[in-house]
Amino acid sequence: MYETFQRYIDSRVKLTEAEKEQVRSVAVIKKIRKRQYLLQEGDVWKYHAFVTVGCLRTYSVDEKGIEHIIGFSIENWWAGERESLLSGEPTRFNIDAIEDSELVLFTNANFEMLCQTIPTFRQMIDSILNKSFVTQQSRINATLSQTAEEKYVSFVKKYPDFALRIPQSMIASYLGMTPETLSRIRTQTARNRS
Repeated sequence: MYETFQRYIDSRVKLTEAEKEQVRSVAVIKKIRKRQYLLQEGDVWKYHAFVTVGCLRTYSVDEKGIEHIIGFSIENWWAGERESLLSGEPTRFNIDAIEDSELVLFTNANFEMLCQTIPTFRQMIDSILNKSFVTQQSRINATLSQTAEEKYVSFVKKYPDFALRIPQSMIASYLGMTPETLSRIRTQTARNRS
């Protein structure tokens, strides 16, 4: 499992053997079962989590009990709740496993230590955070400006594997529509391709 994370790092930056060992020495391996929580609303998030196997979702639940999914994390993606991590305040989000999953966790203190002592590791993380910021801006823009059909087509084009792995009700929640609307759009899209 850790080897997946090491390959991820190796594909992005060049670390010395001593730096690789330093990273490995503070990594914690965690397995969570399908439907098990990694984080629950009201808890404080204290980690940086890298997914080596599986799929997670980050979501909130409103006062009517409706889930609002803000993101998914699959293999070679990071998961977590940055606002709670930085503020030390309880989170309003939940993170749970859609599939049995395996993660590499770093406490925030250890993660910051790695960023301070290994400049190339810090550069890699800065690049990831910048890309994440741009992705979030694009998602907000799409949410505000695209039709339901455009959102779905864009989602499938950008994340083709998600459409096969993630239940349709969760995709609908992520896209901000009802499952019925998504079903109608999927049927319409399939007809248009024929």
